[in-house]
Amino acid sequence: MMKRRRASVEHLFGNLKERIFGNGRLLVRGLRSVGGEMAVAVLAHNFKRVSNVLGIPALMGKLAQA
Repeated sequence: MMKRRRASVEHLFGNLKERIFGNGRLLVRGLRSVGGEMAVAVLAHNFKRVSNVLGIPALMGKLAQA
């Protein structure tokens, strides 16, 4: 079970490093700034995942209701 969990977590961090950060480095320095940058990156990743699952029209409808 740990091997399976580790694989799913590694996939997330691999995607974040490759697609969002480009070269795998953060743009800011300091713990607070890095936390903010990671929060934005994870939010973008989650929106992308939701749009792939629901589709763009359904996602826009859900956001309009909120």
